[in-house]
Amino acid sequence: MSYRPLLEFTEKGIYCDVAKVYLDPWKPVDKAIITHGHADHSRWGHKQYITHHTNIPIIKHRLGNINVNGKEYGETFIINNVKFSLHPAGHIIGSSQIRVEHNGEVWVFTGDYKIENDGISTPYEPVKCHTFITECTFGLPAFKWTPQNEVFRDINQWWAENKSEGKTSILFGYSLGKAQRLLKYLNPEIGRIYTHGAIENMTNVIRPMIDFPKTTLVRRETKKEDFIGNIVIAPPSAHGSTWIRKMVPYVTASASGWMTFRGARRRRAIDKGFVLSDHCDWDGLLTAVKETGATKVISTHGYTEIFSRYLRELGYDARTEKTQYEGELAEIETKKESEVIE
Repeated sequence: MSYRPLLEFTEKGIYCDVAKVYLDPWKPVDKAIITHGHADHSRWGHKQYITHHTNIPIIKHRLGNINVNGKEYGETFIINNVKFSLHPAGHIIGSSQIRVEHNGEVWVFTGDYKIENDGISTPYEPVKCHTFITECTFGLPAFKWTPQNEVFRDINQWWAENKSEGKTSILFGYSLGKAQRLLKYLNPEIGRIYTHGAIENMTNVIRPMIDFPKTTLVRRETKKEDFIGNIVIAPPSAHGSTWIRKMVPYVTASASGWMTFRGARRRRAIDKGFVLSDHCDWDGLLTAVKETGATKVISTHGYTEIFSRYLRELGYDARTEKTQYEGELAEIETKKESEVIE
């Protein structure tokens, strides 16, 4: 009798045949367990959604009135004799890893994750397993994150310097996750914090769960002089749009793991880059893999071939699988979201 893996990679997504359930499927299915709210992991069209309860308002904001069931971290729920539980991924608020257990075999699917505690999402917790399905968005040794307290010190200093020169600071970050992380640690004593509509709307969904400083929505009637010396948080899709023209004179910055590479900043025509990611760096990935105790590791998106090859050199049974997950690329807003202007 041939062995059938507990989780399989199919054309619709990661599938548990015993339970007849999918994990973060990219095509419509009957039952889906969802790790977090980013568009590449939580898609429209499933008949039933299961996710962490703090993720429910987020995915309802994005997907509308869906049939969704919320779970606590560590709560076991059984589907066709398969044990499932959600565990903190530390990626964004409401993000989870999915633990799957059947006949003594344990698999863990991370979705997206980071091991640094950002003070917003529930901190990542390693989960023991036999097979670990990991992202490796930044799976190159070149990626090594600076502690976030140092990054935010630099961001606030940058804003203060721009203010002293009579300029507006425009800081780009994804509307779900990155924007809230930026807002949490901006110093409101420096000036007023303005937000793009897509970010304001998403932040208002999350405000009941997290304490953020006061923000002011950019409206059509907001005057040019109102921006001077203050900071504007906007999605990357707003860069180069007519929306930011009335903020001149301004200085732009982007907060992303890709800012590790100077070329990425030049290609985006950004004045300043702050290296800040909601994904693991190289050392974080290796630490996470080791702490699971897994012998088998499957890399799903990012620098999969390089990371898997390195793991094999360390003695792991490591391979790659193709998915439709895109890491930070998927967190860029859709055209519809980027055009939300009051």
